[in-house]
Amino acid sequence: MSDLLELTVNGRRVQVPVGSVVAAAVALVDGDAYRHSVTGEPRAPLCGMGICFECRVTINGNAHCLSCQTVCEEGMEVVTT
Repeated sequence: MSDLLELTVNGRRVQVPVGSVVAAAVALVDGDAYRHSVTGEPRAPLCGMGICFECRVTINGNAHCLSCQTVCEEGMEVVTT
């Protein structure tokens, strides 16, 4: 069994260690890839414990998932915009 799994972030494939959270996968692909506020300000993980909601992404079509609290799964599709 491999210690890595593969998922896509904004259409780019990335491999991460098993047990990694989605926020880590996004950071590996592009640290500036997170969403923007309604006024255009870039957003990214802030608290790392699911309180601030700044790390929200869409996972497998489900919007507003907290990337800092979601463990990566094989084949997962993450969209940050």
